[in-house]
Amino acid sequence: MVYIRRHHTVALNKSSVKTCATLLQEYQSKKSTVQNPVKLSFSGVGDKDVYNITAPFRIDGVTVIAGRVESRDSEHSEIRFFVEQDGTWVPKEGAPVFTLQDPFFTFIHGELVLGGVEIFPHPTMENALMWRTVFRKGQTLNELSLFFTGPDAMKDLRLTELAGGEIGVFTRPQGEKGGRGKIGFTKVSSLEDVTVELINDTPLLGDQFIDSEWGGANELHLLSNGLVGVLGHVASFDEAGDRHYYPMAFALDPQTGEFSDMELIAVRAEFLPGETKRPDLADVVFSGGLVRHADGTADLYAGISDAEAHRITIQDPFLKFEQ
Repeated sequence: MVYIRRHHTVALNKSSVKTCATLLQEYQSKKSTVQNPVKLSFSGVGDKDVYNITAPFRIDGVTVIAGRVESRDSEHSEIRFFVEQDGTWVPKEGAPVFTLQDPFFTFIHGELVLGGVEIFPHPTMENALMWRTVFRKGQTLNELSLFFTGPDAMKDLRLTELAGGEIGVFTRPQGEKGGRGKIGFTKVSSLEDVTVELINDTPLLGDQFIDSEWGGANELHLLSNGLVGVLGHVASFDEAGDRHYYPMAFALDPQTGEFSDMELIAVRAEFLPGETKRPDLADVVFSGGLVRHADGTADLYAGISDAEAHRITIQDPFLKFEQ
């Protein structure tokens, strides 16, 4: 499959669905490119963990990371913003704190769009929680105002500005439509067109996940030829009920809807050893963000085992889609 976009010829190879086991086998058969594993150090949050971070980004004239701040024995978390001082990330003075999980960001039409997962009491099940993705936007951190609340029971909802100024919408329904969680894609002409109904009607990408496994988009990169590079995760349970989360990447053509196979870009063992929130989360890498470099490498920021934030340097997984 070859598409011409802005004088670029790009082959998006899509085969039949690949399981986590197949993706892992393919990844481990290649030479690892992982270098410089680092555990990020945070202070100013008491004894709480900081994990499921974003990549660093510039706002208000400084570089910040947004992170999920949470007690080891709780799911009730805050998103806080950190700046680096002498190798340690400390809370940014005067920055807002949001009662949300799993921060993510993008810039759309020059404005910061920040999202996170809001938990609230389940409408029908006693002592259970429900969740939804909420979005804020603004020119500065202190001006971030709520502009959209996604459908109940949907995490990993992501937006991105496309090459022509349109908005790409990546969804992840669960349940009757998405099983344990599958990625969907659509595009709209403006943020005002993003509605709960549109998201619920968004078609799923076929043959990316088997029904017993799940995944989602974590961060979207507009590539030089107009394709969208998707940084995400793919996950499965093993026989013991333990969870395995792998960072993955693929590319999608927003003009045609065509997309490539997923590929794993790292595994837990390539990061430094560390803490885990619970024993069943030991093998969890939750993609946070990717910082691409001119030398063909990229820094992957990730949440590790629902307890820590780490970074590794890898070969840029999106470069081949631009060549």
